[in-house]
Amino acid sequence: MTGPDPFTTPDPKAVANSRIMDFARHTGRDGTDYTALHRWSVTDLEGFWGAVWEYFDIDSDTPYEQVLAEERMPDARWFTGSTLNYAHHALRELADEDVAIIALDETGSCYEVTGGRLRAQVASVAATLRELGVGQGDRVVGYLPNTPHAIVAFLAASSIGAVWSVCGQDYAPKAAADRFAQLEPAVLIAADGYLFNGTTHDRREAAGELAAHLPTLKATLLVDHVGLPWPSRAFPSLVVPWQDASTRAEELTCTPVPFDHPLWVVFSSGTTGLPKGIVHGHGGVLLEHLKTLGLHSDLGPGDRLLWYTTTHWMMWNLVASTLLTGATTCTYDGSPAPFAQLDVLWELVARHRVTVFGTSPQYLLGMAKYGIDPSGHDLSSIRVVGCTGSALPASAYPWVRDHVGDHVLLASISGGTDVVSGFAGSAPNTPVWAGELSAPHLGVALAAYDGEGFPVVDQVGELVVTRPMPSMPLYFWNDPDGTRYRDAYFSSYPGVWRHGDWITVTGHGSVIVHGRSDSTLNRNGVRLGSADIHDVVERLPEITEALVIGAEEPDGGYWMPLFVVLAAGVTLDDALREKIKEAIRTGASPRHVPDEIIEVPGIPHTRTGKKLEVPVKRLLQGAPAEQVVNPAAVDAPDLIDHFARLSTERRRRPA
Repeated sequence: MTGPDPFTTPDPKAVANSRIMDFARHTGRDGTDYTALHRWSVTDLEGFWGAVWEYFDIDSDTPYEQVLAEERMPDARWFTGSTLNYAHHALRELADEDVAIIALDETGSCYEVTGGRLRAQVASVAATLRELGVGQGDRVVGYLPNTPHAIVAFLAASSIGAVWSVCGQDYAPKAAADRFAQLEPAVLIAADGYLFNGTTHDRREAAGELAAHLPTLKATLLVDHVGLPWPSRAFPSLVVPWQDASTRAEELTCTPVPFDHPLWVVFSSGTTGLPKGIVHGHGGVLLEHLKTLGLHSDLGPGDRLLWYTTTHWMMWNLVASTLLTGATTCTYDGSPAPFAQLDVLWELVARHRVTVFGTSPQYLLGMAKYGIDPSGHDLSSIRVVGCTGSALPASAYPWVRDHVGDHVLLASISGGTDVVSGFAGSAPNTPVWAGELSAPHLGVALAAYDGEGFPVVDQVGELVVTRPMPSMPLYFWNDPDGTRYRDAYFSSYPGVWRHGDWITVTGHGSVIVHGRSDSTLNRNGVRLGSADIHDVVERLPEITEALVIGAEEPDGGYWMPLFVVLAAGVTLDDALREKIKEAIRTGASPRHVPDEIIEVPGIPHTRTGKKLEVPVKRLLQGAPAEQVVNPAAVDAPDLIDHFARLSTERRRRPA
């Protein structure tokens, strides 16, 4: 394929030594030609996923009858007849003396969990759960920060065929209960608190309040993480100290379950209603995460992954799945850039010789804007810098090259909680274009559809997946006839997954993400993704963050304001307004210069860091805040009130 010159091209030596090349050789294919490898992976689903099964040596207590028994979505059925267990595969790769988990926090302190200790703790907690009456299909939930306790609890639950769900402790008890109460859990596992930005946050009372919202609990396991004593009478059900639950001498046994037995429930953000419980299965997650982490991120024994995440973001699920590859995973409790040491993550990467480091665009842009230079640390161990959560602007690519290293593969990734994986990203054998995702992931039949439902190239369209992936949801929780599931993804194009993102598939095979398709800017019939505006505006040193909205009005008009958060000491005067407009004219589109530029104290996000574009749009169109957004699902609920006031003030203006 022809096109613009890539920002970086694959290092032949790195490609030759990569797992994706080894996989290609294993299948008799040319690993240097990613395009051909991908074409095979989506035209021969049974051949590709059968090869993934074989290459990663999946242990199945009963053999599968057929790789793909039913292809039409949403009824695809994978590896029918097979029985296996995710936890078995997560623990089998680790020798007793191997370092399985490195527990890190923002103070720089750490401790290690070896493979032998991890297996022993999982066996002990699993035995405790069984003793409490937890069996296959029962739910175990965690109210936990990103520490080894969460991984141990998850593996223990999955080892006995129970279903896991977790959220971080920055969720208020009511917000956590909105998720967990749907599941009617048998056991809650809660920590005493967590660290963030130099403060120890006490969550003992919150844990007790959450337990009171969960009447089906048989017991609560109490984790001592930050050293706060638990009150003696704060919980309505049986209390078991984590120390007692995790230190029993037990033999680890993993119960074989069907390929599509529920593994975990992850939740949608819940910004506009009760969060949707998305159910994934043991086998689908196992194969998808081995492919994503093993082939695309090139993880294997001897590697170390540190990805900044909270437990309620799907990236935590990938952090836990690092163990499937035999690599070491790092947990991190704290702020990504605490006031005491803004570059603490880079220092930890250097000290612990991390090979795959994952973060968000906001983090990299913030490092650049505030003049943080990671190159003062020895970052030679890093092979991959992964970035997800939103589109990574082109301006970040030179910064990573100059301040992290030109040896690094910068892998911008787009995916979703819906599939707990990526749709597009990079691999050791893909070129990288600044501002673009290198290619669709292996096994992902990705396309951009126009308004008529036809695939287009070099045009903006809806992100669709035309053939099934093993990690697509089994179903939504409390959706017995599948109506909500089908409506969420398959109502626009029957039999085709519509994700809700606005993308361009380029002529040279890359993917450009423009933002959510339901928040696309459509001025006079000319469409533009909001991310294209944000990218340009947020490069300006005067702007910390931006949010552009295109709101259709009752009189047929179209109002397109740009909201900006200013850097310290900056004033939004006429000169800055004109500078912003000129940047948009020249860097994005002259047809999408905003009608107004408005200073705001902050931009509201979901708790996984996504800007609340659609809820803010609906607020500006006059919808009541209580109908638009659930404050418990927002990182800064007071900002919702601010935007609601702006909307009211605008409607009161004289015509």
